[in-house]
Amino acid sequence: MSLDQLSSLKQQQQSRLESFSVQYNAFKDAKDRLNLAKESLSTIATSGEEGREIMIPLTESLYAPGKIVDPNKILVELGAGFFVEKSADDALKVLERKYKVVDKNCENVMSAIEVTSRNVQALNQAMQSKIMEIQARQAGRAYKNQMEGKK
Repeated sequence: MSLDQLSSLKQQQQSRLESFSVQYNAFKDAKDRLNLAKESLSTIATSGEEGREIMIPLTESLYAPGKIVDPNKILVELGAGFFVEKSADDALKVLERKYKVVDKNCENVMSAIEVTSRNVQALNQAMQSKIMEIQARQAGRAYKNQMEGKK
């Protein structure tokens, strides 16, 4: 491969690496949110929080006051905007299943990051070798021209 081809391939691999890194961070954030949800649900379900006033998030920065009516009736998002009412224990099971799926995806993306990172390193080494080959060839020509000039 030419140096230009190696450089182009390296850029592609670096773009993939950046994309995988963004995905990995998104999965890590999702795992953190799921852990927080499990902790919050465990606290509400075990402490008899009925009637307790809480702040209900409407957006990331907008909240409304509310009360816990029944700490054992939890609405759980199944995905795509679909919700189902579950008991606290069943809701924890759903969150745990979601966590396992996200964790597995996180592991898969990490594997892809490792492979792509090794590819970038191999391409760097190939480019270094190609540069050294080009420099050696140029030095050989210069030496040959110098020797021919002395004759």
